[in-house]
Amino acid sequence: MKQTLTDANFPRTADLRVYHLGLRPGEVANRIITVGSPSRARTVAAHFDAAPKHFELASERGFLTITGRYKGVPVSVVSIGMGHPNVDFFVREVRECLSGDMLIIRLGSCGSLIDVPVGSVVIPKSSVAVERNLDFDFVNPEECTEQPYRISKPVMADAEFHAQVHKSLADAKPPGGKTVIVAGSANASADSFYSSQGRQTSFPDQNDSLIEHLQASVKDLATFEMETFWLYHLAACWSGRKGTSGGALAPPLAAAPVKPTGSQLSTAKATPNALAGHDTIIRAAAAQMVFASRTSQDFITPDEVTILEDWTGKGVLDALAEMHVASDRVHAEEGSVWELV
Repeated sequence: MKQTLTDANFPRTADLRVYHLGLRPGEVANRIITVGSPSRARTVAAHFDAAPKHFELASERGFLTITGRYKGVPVSVVSIGMGHPNVDFFVREVRECLSGDMLIIRLGSCGSLIDVPVGSVVIPKSSVAVERNLDFDFVNPEECTEQPYRISKPVMADAEFHAQVHKSLADAKPPGGKTVIVAGSANASADSFYSSQGRQTSFPDQNDSLIEHLQASVKDLATFEMETFWLYHLAACWSGRKGTSGGALAPPLAAAPVKPTGSQLSTAKATPNALAGHDTIIRAAAAQMVFASRTSQDFITPDEVTILEDWTGKGVLDALAEMHVASDRVHAEEGSVWELV
């Protein structure tokens, strides 16, 4: 973004292209897989149908979106990087690019807190946030009465979506494979890869007993990572609002252009008030690939990652394709990058 934007509330251009993801209406589908890396996004997108030609857009802020169809169903995969802030950018900006409902699944890596081998897949039904308490005195802990880390209440995945992800991944699992699939567990999403996940570094993080405290506090806790809670939280906040049948109040337009790089940009016509309607919902689920075992200290190999990402990518695509969304609750195809012409 090299030009000045005039609106600080929700920066976007006159043709509704959002600031960080660089997308506009008609370039991202209602069914979305979000991943952490561009390479994983391309692995997932390799399963898309041949037609229409895949749309790909890389924003200046490092987000990558690939949109096409899978088994005839419009789908997108969006690489967002890591952590709660990037999930927030992604969900809020995509929501403003779409009319109708949203189905989002996070396909990401995690560390396991249960005795399963690396390469296993965990499908969490709930997630808690674990955050470093910035009011705690980490240098002089004996002088502080507060706890060094805060644990939120759990937020739930969409129950039907969670069940479908479990079924689709079980069906996609390679024949004879020894991969363990665990569903119905809890996840902890931390605000750090290190301190809030109980890893020991040279910093005085006061986290020696954090994992034990979490295991005692959170029932069925199985995994650590950094994104799922925020996805579940935003989906629950959006879907739990007291909505109306009218459209949402649109964020103001920005004056200066976003300059993404992409192919066959959308020509869809849209107005802000037709997007992000108050009567829409966001349904969220997650599938987490165990890259690190916090019990055995094992770490997955690159060859294992390649195999795992391929079949889990197909599995979550199958789950999205199986989830029903009424035809009047999806974004219009006319002028979109997934339109068949």
